[in-house]
Amino acid sequence: MHSTDPRPRKSPAGRPADRTADPRAARRAFFASLTGTSLEWYDFAVYSAAAALVFGDLFFPSSDPLTGTLLAFSTYAVGYVSRPLGGFVFGRLGDVIGRKRVLIATLVLIGVATLLIGVLPTYATVGVAAPIGLVLLRFAQGVGVGGEWGGAVLLSSEFADPRRRGFYASAAQVGPPAGNLLANGVLAALGALLTEDEFLSWGWRVAFLLSGLLVVFGLWIRVKLEETPVFKAIQATEDRPQAPVRDVFTTQPRALSAAILSRVAPDVLYAMFTVFVLTYATGELGMSRASALSAVLIGSALQIVLIPLAGALSDRVNRRLVYGCSAVAAALWPFLFFALVDGTSWLLLTLGVVGALAIHSLMYGPQAAFIAEQFTPRLRYTGSSLAYTLAGLIGGAVAPVLFTLLLSTYDSWVPLAVYIALTAVLTVIGIRLGRDGNPAEDEELEREAGQRRATKVPS
Repeated sequence: MHSTDPRPRKSPAGRPADRTADPRAARRAFFASLTGTSLEWYDFAVYSAAAALVFGDLFFPSSDPLTGTLLAFSTYAVGYVSRPLGGFVFGRLGDVIGRKRVLIATLVLIGVATLLIGVLPTYATVGVAAPIGLVLLRFAQGVGVGGEWGGAVLLSSEFADPRRRGFYASAAQVGPPAGNLLANGVLAALGALLTEDEFLSWGWRVAFLLSGLLVVFGLWIRVKLEETPVFKAIQATEDRPQAPVRDVFTTQPRALSAAILSRVAPDVLYAMFTVFVLTYATGELGMSRASALSAVLIGSALQIVLIPLAGALSDRVNRRLVYGCSAVAAALWPFLFFALVDGTSWLLLTLGVVGALAIHSLMYGPQAAFIAEQFTPRLRYTGSSLAYTLAGLIGGAVAPVLFTLLLSTYDSWVPLAVYIALTAVLTVIGIRLGRDGNPAEDEELEREAGQRRATKVPS
């Protein structure tokens, strides 16, 4: 039975647990998690932006612009549909062979897929082979992201004091807005420097080809890291799971349900205000691509600061309370947003996007720690990865397509706002099902590992 005593525990030798013995290691892991996920999300985000802006014309030509947009967003969804495969495969490996090696593999997979998209011929050149190739490469991206997130969360949080897990785990959460900022920044710069024809012809490819340089940098950082103290303790206690996927489903179903539902609203809100808002602003409001992208860039820049602050806040205030209150705000904000931007004001659009992404930050900052804390240390990589990827199927995967269909069917923003509100209800239910964190779990595991090492007879 795990103790629930909140006081800091000591190892048998009277020293603090290994995770707090070297603050420099915790900082290095935080930086490695942040940079690695930022690079991988750059790859993912540059595709998302391109799907909204150019892929409909280049890979899915049609006389009906709506059809092209729907098909482009369908390939966006493929990146979410393939994530559970990454969660199953890489999540299992992360609990069996370790966090570090899996994170190197996911970075390589996403980087190679993104590079190949950058050189992929369009429909005008090779016909139907172009969209097929695009879908397959997007699938590979999704598999990599599905295995990346859980490991990145554990990489930063398992080196740190478990009582500061909200802040340290948020390193992985900064990746999406940082990657989104970088991706949209590159696309915005290309759009400003090139003509419309040049951008559609070859300019968009530059953003994908830059991925090669970013991957090399990310690999250099991750290869230098050691394995996390928690996984070393699992190895020392000889408690690595043989069938972690089965164990999660059979022994921790409530934890998995809570973690899945907690992610739905943040995914949908993010899809609206970083992906679909580009289509809405250019198609419904008549704004330029540059104006829409700049609004997203400003919101994403703010998130880079707000997400770790929200994670740190959840270490001081009950994590579920912070998360739940933010989910309620997420349900209400779209009604205000669409009423505000029912015109052509770039300032109001920007304020609306910034407000939405600030609310998203208050959910997203505590989210990584909340999800990781639902699972025991020996099943943490698998459980976190499965929750992250399965939630994507009912959240971010279908959101842009549903937004497009709802808007075209009802010619009103009200169904979009109601849809977001309903997903917020699901997230509140998930938070209610979840449990608060128990730092003693990690501390007892490391203490037991230390005792095993101390009593082991030298060979």
